[in-house]
Amino acid sequence: MQTILIVEDNVDIHNLIKEVLEKEKYKVLDSYSGTEALMVLERKKIDLILLDLMLPGLKGEEIVKKVKNIPIIVISAKISPEDKVNVLLSGANDYITKPFSTEELLARIQVQLRIAEGKVENKELKYKDMVLDETQHTVFIQKKQMHLTKTEFAILKQLLLNPKQVVTKTKLLELISQDTLDGDENSLKVHISNIRKKIRRITQKEYIESVWGIGFKIHE
Repeated sequence: MQTILIVEDNVDIHNLIKEVLEKEKYKVLDSYSGTEALMVLERKKIDLILLDLMLPGLKGEEIVKKVKNIPIIVISAKISPEDKVNVLLSGANDYITKPFSTEELLARIQVQLRIAEGKVENKELKYKDMVLDETQHTVFIQKKQMHLTKTEFAILKQLLLNPKQVVTKTKLLELISQDTLDGDENSLKVHISNIRKKIRRITQKEYIESVWGIGFKIHE
């Protein structure tokens, strides 16, 4: 079941879209502000975002700039060509103006999901008895699943992609920005610590090594 995040503060429009999507058997997650949307994106795997621009807190235009690798369809009352062009050039995949036809919205959703599916490759990264599956967004150690947040998964993936290298804190933050919105040096240390704790619950082996003053690497 594909998951769609609705980011819309107008309750009537939000509920209308949700009802239509659920009838089509999509899983729907709700967000009524830009800030709330970022929190949901950090915690959940999202296949597509339906995004209003005029939101309380963080505006939709800022979310478009932050989100990577998730299709975004903007649904907005802003109808000027300049608004549309700016948002599309910033990274949105499609733009539909209010009021809109639900049939047209569903068609545009299907198109963007089909495009996204065509880009998916089944990729597994392996290290000793750990297997990270990018497609399924899963990690197994000794055949036991380890549950990670979106940011933790992005960090571990980048370390496994560079198994014999020390990845500096700055570079790691830059790399994970492709997959997550959460990134500064203080939070990075916390996320690394959390990954280590989760690994220890399954095995006593060390998988991540700290290189003092520089960054982190996969323990050889």
